[in-house]
Amino acid sequence: MRTPVNEFKRRLSGDQPLIGFWLTLGDTVSAEVCAGAGFDWVVIDGEHGPYDARSVLPVLQAMGGYPDCAPVVRVPTGEPWLLKQYLDAGAPTVLVPMVDTAAQARTVVDACRYPPQGSRGVGGARASRWGRYPDYLKEANDEVCVLIQVETAEALDNLEEILDVEGIDGVFVGAADLAASLGHPGRAAHPEVQSAIRDALALIEKKGLPSGTLATVEEAAHSYVEAGVRFVAVGIDAHLLARHTSALAQRFT
Repeated sequence: MRTPVNEFKRRLSGDQPLIGFWLTLGDTVSAEVCAGAGFDWVVIDGEHGPYDARSVLPVLQAMGGYPDCAPVVRVPTGEPWLLKQYLDAGAPTVLVPMVDTAAQARTVVDACRYPPQGSRGVGGARASRWGRYPDYLKEANDEVCVLIQVETAEALDNLEEILDVEGIDGVFVGAADLAASLGHPGRAAHPEVQSAIRDALALIEKKGLPSGTLATVEEAAHSYVEAGVRFVAVGIDAHLLARHTSALAQRFT
């Protein structure tokens, strides 16, 4: 059996924007419900959500019945030992937060590639279906998708150098943390923040890499798509649940 092709990675370079969704609840059933909604991809949020390398596994298994919806695992940090655990658990795509320098980006890419292209450690794990993909060690480097997040003023200062790091498959601009870093916490719509985001997206496009972001306001999401952003997440499970349950309760109480 051949290692499965990472269709999400292939589609990033296509003509159609990829619309995604954010999973933060830590529950396999809600993840499966969202995976069947029709999104192109979902983030399993291990940075701010209650997912570790062990609990992310049943979510990946639950999503296995929905091959048209690609799982993107956001890891808590870009430490190589931690990336190795999530990759071995079978994460086909990782999203690494808070990448502020080219050196950090190179460390992330290196940790996600087997030698000689990188330094990922070799172990019999779910990613290779416990050795049932006989050429996994040769094929994994082409199939693992590495997305990084730029979301601080420091990252923007170093963005051109970061984008020159070979092996990055896409760059996600994190609006919320960027707003805080620029002195406008909770105000991602502030003109200074929006200007910084647009400049970053333009530079990413100029460098020929797919760009991504999260936009829970529908008008903003459409504007990013129209601007050429390749992968846009348009909602968060917990936020939707909170908003709609509150609205329902208010209508009756």
